Amino acid sequence: MTEPSRISRKSQDIPSFIVMDILEKAGAMEADGKKVIHFEIGEPDFDTPEPVKKAGIAAIRKGYTKYTHSLGLLELRRAIADNFNDEYGVEIDPERILVTSGSSNALFLALAALIDKGSEVIMSDPGYSCYPHFVSFLGGKPVMVKVDEKEGFQLRPEMIKKKITKRTCAILINSPANPTGMTLDSSVMKTIAKLGPVVVSDEIYHGLIYEGGVNSILEFTGRAFVINGFSKRYAMTGWRLGYMIAPEKYIRPVQKMQQNFNISANSFVQWAGISALAHGGPFLKKIRKTFDKRRKFLVNGLEEIGLPVTHPPKGAYYVFTNASKYGKDSLKLVHKILDESLVAITPGIDFGEGGEGYLRFSYANSIENMETGLNRLGKLLGKM
Repeated sequence: MTEPSRISRKSQDIPSFIVMDILEKAGAMEADGKKVIHFEIGEPDFDTPEPVKKAGIAAIRKGYTKYTHSLGLLELRRAIADNFNDEYGVEIDPERILVTSGSSNALFLALAALIDKGSEVIMSDPGYSCYPHFVSFLGGKPVMVKVDEKEGFQLRPEMIKKKITKRTCAILINSPANPTGMTLDSSVMKTIAKLGPVVVSDEIYHGLIYEGGVNSILEFTGRAFVINGFSKRYAMTGWRLGYMIAPEKYIRPVQKMQQNFNISANSFVQWAGISALAHGGPFLKKIRKTFDKRRKFLVNGLEEIGLPVTHPPKGAYYVFTNASKYGKDSLKLVHKILDESLVAITPGIDFGEGGEGYLRFSYANSIENMETGLNRLGKLLGKM
């Protein structure tokens, strides 16, 4: 007798990405003619720079629509290596770079090269929503290290060290961080690099720093993966272009997975990426200045309506604020806010148990829209 069709356990068990659920609910409300103010999504509201768009279109017209080398165009990998050296003073062999369809894909392949069944990956709580989902899907175990608001959400090496076991295969860090906007001190990164396990450093928000500096993990160790891409700093989210820099011994394994699962990143998009690195400097400078202005506006606005920000973010484009006095269930709270005020926010629980009671606001929106959203939210919180 033929077994009835079944759905795989892993596909059933993977949690939803809550911010996307909120975005899609808001989209349905907008389709009904309602005006929703968006604080939930981490996507630049700027258009892709004109030279980048022109390069992508030109590549299509030239017929660059075929497969590329599975590692990516050598021209792009060389440009990434040169850019990395310019920013951090670290020389990178282009043969250690794998270009992917988005940085999430790069992260997934890096973790797949490290995780066997039962392997443990240490990460912060709160932290980016999808990190533990990736690890669990690959058969590993996320091991959480609480980061505390009182300490500026800094990841403490001594707490990581306590979590290391013989099953630990990696330490996953993110600076500037999602959802807190915090940056890791160079001394902290240096210490983490010496703890033993391979470090996977998600550096996707590099370039969007407003206070102090930022370091790459490769300044402190060669036993690390760097994950980065073009989405945030060049407003290229829909182009889906990312990359990893990997230790030499891991390149062939991740390349084989790329060949099997993806073949290569889109060819014409890679040519657009070369243009972004060559011509995107003025654009990045402009949006960084704009984001900084919005950051200060949002922090002040939140505090005025009763949502304190004890540690203003130093990078990315998020503000993480404690809203527990309005309810301990952050998911229930954001649905109430969306339903009654038409303001979309991401609940802290989307970022782990340590995020419960918090709300994440994105300032990838205009000051005019944010002002409207804060006014609506302030009225509702005043009633509560």
